[in-house]
Amino acid sequence: MAAFQYKGRNARGELVSGVIEASDAAVVADQLLNTGITPIDIHQASAGEVQVEDLLARLRTQVSRVDLMLFARQMHTLMRAGVPIMRALAALQESATNTALAKIIFDLRTSLDAGRELSVAMRRHPRVFSPFFVAMVRVGETSGRLEEVFLRLAQHLEFETEMRARVKAALRYPAFVVAAMIAALAIVNVFVIPAFANLYQNFNAELPALTRALLAFSDFTLAYWPLIVAAAVGAALAFRLWISTPGGRYRWDRFKLRIPIAGKLVTKATLARFARSFALSTRSGVPLVQALSVVAKVVENDYIGARVEQMRDGVERGESVLRTAVTAGVFSPVVLQMIAVGEETGALDEMLFEVAALYERDVEYELKGLASQIEPILIVILAAMVLILALGVMMPIWGLGKAMIGGG
Repeated sequence: MAAFQYKGRNARGELVSGVIEASDAAVVADQLLNTGITPIDIHQASAGEVQVEDLLARLRTQVSRVDLMLFARQMHTLMRAGVPIMRALAALQESATNTALAKIIFDLRTSLDAGRELSVAMRRHPRVFSPFFVAMVRVGETSGRLEEVFLRLAQHLEFETEMRARVKAALRYPAFVVAAMIAALAIVNVFVIPAFANLYQNFNAELPALTRALLAFSDFTLAYWPLIVAAAVGAALAFRLWISTPGGRYRWDRFKLRIPIAGKLVTKATLARFARSFALSTRSGVPLVQALSVVAKVVENDYIGARVEQMRDGVERGESVLRTAVTAGVFSPVVLQMIAVGEETGALDEMLFEVAALYERDVEYELKGLASQIEPILIVILAAMVLILALGVMMPIWGLGKAMIGGG
């Protein structure tokens, strides 16, 4: 199999290009015509062209969670109506408003036309289709319930999208207040304190310690602001580099669970994602060991993921899900009791959905009270800043006024 670079026009007359693996150019032309693209140029791609196309594909891959949710729901609707999968993908490609998603759907059609399975074709796009998504599609293919799997994936993605939207909405106000405080501090340091510094030079008196500290901090900010900015950018880059390593990511994810106020929210949201993903996998017929392996990669927290992998190892050794969940040490007694009931009754998936619903209600409750919990802390910090600035700026003036009154 060789790689061929192609250029062509789709049914709407738009110019498209890409790389396809095939035995010869004639096979590429047939695949393009079968997918509704009229080829203009086909030639064997060099190694450099393949690398450039791969880089451009990565840059163009901007498919949101909402796009993927709509894709899954539309696939369910079309397949339920009896539309063959190739025709369903063709219809979605033509109607896709996201050009990146349209190109990915075209690649899926090309792979299916070449004899690959849909799950194998999706695995070629790991930035769009997660291991969980691919595993679920694989189960749907083997069980003949692909239509049902797409519906469950759409519902799962809808839950994920709603959860993220609620978290962003809850954090919007505190983030705005913190940004305003930082901006106010910068303005005071750059403009207000230097103006008072010129006034204090005429006092011919020793300034209070707090005032001297504020003046020194302002002078340092004005003199070394490029270094401060460079240090902040460097620290941010170093942090991103650190959390990109397995060890750094694990430690950061563990630390997030221990942050006051926010830690409980992150823990419950992560466990809700685990329970729903695990329930969805087991209900779709995925074996327990494989389900835990897949779920460990999609909980989006390496610390919790490591605990899920620990559960998988225990189940693989023949231990019950309850025993491994107790050993993991991240579930509450109520959740453990529900898992025990699910194992005893053979309805583990139903109990896991109940666990997910329980955590989701807790997350919703925590989100409603998040702003009210953070607000007093922000008020105290803001009051402390105002007090320090007011005392530092006004104390010398008060001292001068007292001296003038006493002298009079």
